[in-house]
Amino acid sequence: MEHITLLIGIVIVTALVFDFTNGFHDTANAMATTISTGALKPKIAVAMSAVLNLVGAFLSVEVAKTISGGIIDEGAGIRPEVIFAGLVGAIVWNLLTWLAGLPSSSSHALFGGLIGATLVSVGTSGVNADAVVMKVLIPAVAAPIVAGIAATAATRLTYRLARHRAEEDTAKGYRAGQIASAALVSLAHGTNDAQKTMGVITLALITGGALAPQADPPMWVIASAGLAIALGTYLGGWRIIRTMGKGITDIQPPQGFAAQTGAAVTILASSHLGFALSTTQVCSGAVMGSGLGRKGGVVRWSTAGRMVIAWGLTLPAAGLVSAGAAFLAGQGDWGITTVAVLGLAICGAIWAASRRKPVDSSNVNDVAPVESAEPAGVVTAALQTVSPPPAGTTTAGAGTIDGIPAQAAPHSPTPATTAVR
Repeated sequence: MEHITLLIGIVIVTALVFDFTNGFHDTANAMATTISTGALKPKIAVAMSAVLNLVGAFLSVEVAKTISGGIIDEGAGIRPEVIFAGLVGAIVWNLLTWLAGLPSSSSHALFGGLIGATLVSVGTSGVNADAVVMKVLIPAVAAPIVAGIAATAATRLTYRLARHRAEEDTAKGYRAGQIASAALVSLAHGTNDAQKTMGVITLALITGGALAPQADPPMWVIASAGLAIALGTYLGGWRIIRTMGKGITDIQPPQGFAAQTGAAVTILASSHLGFALSTTQVCSGAVMGSGLGRKGGVVRWSTAGRMVIAWGLTLPAAGLVSAGAAFLAGQGDWGITTVAVLGLAICGAIWAASRRKPVDSSNVNDVAPVESAEPAGVVTAALQTVSPPPAGTTTAGAGTIDGIPAQAAPHSPTPATTAVR
């Protein structure tokens, strides 16, 4: 019994570490557009997001129930070491994609990790396939599309309503709107992502006999998960903030407001329904939608394509890592120790690699020069044929960028840096 108690403690600590990585991995979801447009200073933005993530963690437990008693069958012989292995796989994938600056899904890393470890340990009987399809896979496909369409429509409506107003007259209102919508996304993120860790800890307590099956998360679980994700959010995932704020499209304040509002509504609705969707995919879809919604807007499809590839790889990649970890952990104490040591070594190596080219609040809005210009994407070119850019704005290689001479545009050493991707 003492061994089980110690193991459950290790699982709880590992789950909170995952929650921490989830926080800094997903900070960009709420604050990337607000930071990139200058509506809030970077440090203030992440502090506000951290507080609201903590508050959001206390508002609902529907998603936590989906994790603890939906995707994985808690009565199929799942042991705490299986959950431990699943968490290790999710943490490793989170850190790898953070190093690459790719806003992949922390949620799907967790799902993939739990599913991979369960399949190795107890077989297909331990996974509720219907729940995986209905509450994970379908929302994964539908949510970013819905958020993108909503953001496109909201962006076009926003520009239409303000078309006869001078930019300086609307700047203050858009800034306030961005701050409010970013706050709503942060709150929504707490209601969805913090609960996933609550669900994992609750599942560990159930499998260890500390809680009855189908039990709700205890208050201390809710509080610790909320604090862990808030701390991770405050530290800021600056690499992913740069990709979301500068790498997908050139966001103006009206677009940022529309993207964040569309994303927040989608996340809150899904949390209410108990859908454990990826807030990263929702917010990324909304940002792409805002780029399509602005006349003359540019979406960098090469960056978007890399993100989509990362989304598709997340479930199987985290699952494979966790499957290997589960195999080792199933060998006994030495296997669990080996998994822990290997996990720490990999995480340490990733952190050391990130220090070679650090990204922080001082350079998060810098755009890395592009070695060579890419030709205009087919999708963007077709859209601009229907909705040409406004006068004085070009997209690749011409003399101005959003009305600013290319030579003077901030963070744009050459016209090639603004080529449509």
